[in-house]
Amino acid sequence: MRVRAVLFDVDGTLVDSNELHVQAWAEAFASIGIKFQLPVIHDEIGKGADMLIPALAPDLDSERRQSIGKLQGEIFRKKFLRSVRPFPRARDILVHACQHGQKVALASSAPEDDLDHYLDLLAARDLVTVTTSSSDVARTKPAPDIFSTALAKLPGVAASEAVVVGDTPYDVEAANKIGIATVAVRSGGFSDMVLERAGASAIYDDVAALLEDYRYSPLGH
Repeated sequence: MRVRAVLFDVDGTLVDSNELHVQAWAEAFASIGIKFQLPVIHDEIGKGADMLIPALAPDLDSERRQSIGKLQGEIFRKKFLRSVRPFPRARDILVHACQHGQKVALASSAPEDDLDHYLDLLAARDLVTVTTSSSDVARTKPAPDIFSTALAKLPGVAASEAVVVGDTPYDVEAANKIGIATVAVRSGGFSDMVLERAGASAIYDDVAALLEDYRYSPLGH
């Protein structure tokens, strides 16, 4: 079946931000005396605050969870957001999808303000049909809400006619829950074993490598 829509994750997929988020989370948790090794935090990157915080600190009450999530966002925007850069050829793959007649969605667990910044960073406002962020859903990845909401904004596109491009096992798990195939990229720092175990249909080094092989990848079907 022809792929009519490509749903791109953003952090770690189109922009190089995962390690910066890890640092911001480490600082936020340290503010209340909780310290993690950075790889422990990285293993949870790809989830929104609603999923990440309970995974790392399940004993925190809801008030402290909200406080930590808000603080992480403030730290990230103040100290790290300006350092985020697009991965090579990130915009090019969006352009190529559009030229291929496919609708492009940015489907991220990031807050709406961050996603808005990335749209400008990628110069992608004229390329993207729809966006979804943590502001649009009750639950972020690995719950399927981010992708199901994006798909609902693309009338006439069935799950079998869409492909997700993401960098974390949580992208893959979320997409699989609603029947969308996922192409994974290694640029987010997750191993092939983790991505394959989650159910990725193909794995590429980054979006530049995926673009080079677009015609023969799941996106080119």
